[in-house]
Amino acid sequence: MRESLGSIVLGFELVIVFLGALVLFGLKSLPAAVALGGGAVLIVLMIIAIGLLRYPIGVIIGWAVQLIVIAAGLLVPAFYIVGAIFAAMWTYVMIVGGRIDHRDRLARQTHPGQSHPGMEKPE
Repeated sequence: MRESLGSIVLGFELVIVFLGALVLFGLKSLPAAVALGGGAVLIVLMIIAIGLLRYPIGVIIGWAVQLIVIAAGLLVPAFYIVGAIFAAMWTYVMIVGGRIDHRDRLARQTHPGQSHPGMEKPE
């Protein structure tokens, strides 16, 4: 569940980062290559994190993305707010998703062979 919820948060954040890179470009806060290139690098990092969320490195990359987005507030102060909102969502998803995954693992161990809600295996 943590993987699914984390990918949703990063997916929405990806759209906001794309739009934020366009804002940095439009406000001429940075040279065009830096604003758009930095946004592109961050977007690629987010896509990599989404793909690796089933492994601990994907979660670590996700945390790094949250810090980078908050740090973008140095360039455009509104990014402090955006970064804080997404960091809060990311934190919540990592905690609650981890609890759900743990509960599902326990249910599988105590009742092997039984189907539990949310534990269906994808085909």
